[in-house]
Amino acid sequence: MRCPYCHHADTSVVDSREAEDQTSIRRRRECDQCDKRFTTYERVEGIDLKVIKKDGLKEDFSRDKLKRGIVKATWKRPVSMADIEALIDEIEAALRRKKTSEVKSWEIGNLVINRLKKIDPLSYLLFASVYRDFDSLEDFAIEIEKLK
Repeated sequence: MRCPYCHHADTSVVDSREAEDQTSIRRRRECDQCDKRFTTYERVEGIDLKVIKKDGLKEDFSRDKLKRGIVKATWKRPVSMADIEALIDEIEAALRRKKTSEVKSWEIGNLVINRLKKIDPLSYLLFASVYRDFDSLEDFAIEIEKLK
């Protein structure tokens, strides 16, 4: 594991424990060169999920892509990174419980929307505006009425 500070190749594990979500291992590491500490997470690779896009193309499921979309929707909102990580863990677990390794993009969107609605209604609205492709104020008004 390379040090994120000095990029030295040798690091030592100082502490290792199960993460709160119980699906990953949290490791505290220390660089043998600069002595700085950092945290890494190790998780089971599991089944490769394929996402079927609206146009029919397939791509690999990406936690990072999902995280970027949720972070954009929750930017400057009272939603912590821990909340976002928990949300992504919950969605990924739901997808992996399915009998198939292929999932439609709209299914992922619905999972995000349903969970964001409970966490922060405004973040939900921001995510929905992109996901459902709002193109007018009327679309927002309709969705706000549904929230009430």
